[in-house]
Amino acid sequence: MAASGKFRVGIIGLGMASPPHVLSLLDLTDRLDVVGAFSPSAARRSDFHARFGLPTVENVDAIFEDRSIDYVVILTPPNTHLELVQRAAQAGKHVLLEKPLDVTLERSRQVVETARQASIRLGITFQRRFRTTFVEAARRIAEGELGGIVSASIRLANWRPQSYYDEPGRGTLARDGGGVLLTQAIHTIDQLIALTGLPVEVSCLALTSPIHRMETEDLVHATLRFGNGAIGVLSATTAAYPGFPDSIEILGTKGSARLEGDGGVIALMDGRTFLLTDDTADRGSGADPMAFSHHNHRALHEDFLMALEKDREPRVQGIDALAAHLLIDALLRSAKEGETAYLKPFTILPK
Repeated sequence: MAASGKFRVGIIGLGMASPPHVLSLLDLTDRLDVVGAFSPSAARRSDFHARFGLPTVENVDAIFEDRSIDYVVILTPPNTHLELVQRAAQAGKHVLLEKPLDVTLERSRQVVETARQASIRLGITFQRRFRTTFVEAARRIAEGELGGIVSASIRLANWRPQSYYDEPGRGTLARDGGGVLLTQAIHTIDQLIALTGLPVEVSCLALTSPIHRMETEDLVHATLRFGNGAIGVLSATTAAYPGFPDSIEILGTKGSARLEGDGGVIALMDGRTFLLTDDTADRGSGADPMAFSHHNHRALHEDFLMALEKDREPRVQGIDALAAHLLIDALLRSAKEGETAYLKPFTILPK
């Protein structure tokens, strides 16, 4: 941290994912300074500087070698994450990483293990954990208001036009690591795991629909079974024109909770009903994946700053993203092999 008492931050990656992060950092300039932003594209660096007025660097080494930088925000394609986290760890810099951890389960495990061994904080961009509707539902479920969970299901019905997948590398195993599960549904999957824990077994069908020309899956349906005997379903697609709000449904022995887009309801059998609202409009389920407020990103960045200030783990850690990747890996394994897949969590990093 600089003598001013502010954290010094570097940004790596200035593509589509960067605006909500940068807007969040600009909202927090009383607590941090962005001292350098890098993209290998000179045009992107120029556009970034013109739009946000923040300094850029021509080589990523300038960020890793600047000892004054406390942490880096990594917003590059997934297949670059492991090596960049390794460099940050070697330089002793904390990392706030765009999801997913990396393109494969093993590389993702190495990302988490790298941060642990270097004793750096690793935060993950699962900003939907900061929706007020989710926070309230999670609190009530954790306090037992729904009783024992008997069913937990999620649905993601996004729309992405073919032009989205025509971008070089989009929806490929080499760059993105997967399709709708790892790129879009991972957010809702993370929310489900945070509410209920990991399923213990899954049975899945996955395919590429005639709607898209792409290497990876754009349509998935699966059944889930949890350790306490609860069951559920998972549905995810980017072929649902024109795009619909994501939903989470939890049924318990004392009531139910349903979150859908920016709203939700908790209905208890004792007669109480709680309506949940969130005024941060999220319209990213349609053709424009970035059609949402940066409000939840800002909350994510604020939490990461507090984690550094108080020397604690961020609310969303690497192990959380690893759990989501573990479930996605099991879903795709089940679809490929045509049989039930059983989850075998890594034994590292007890939470």
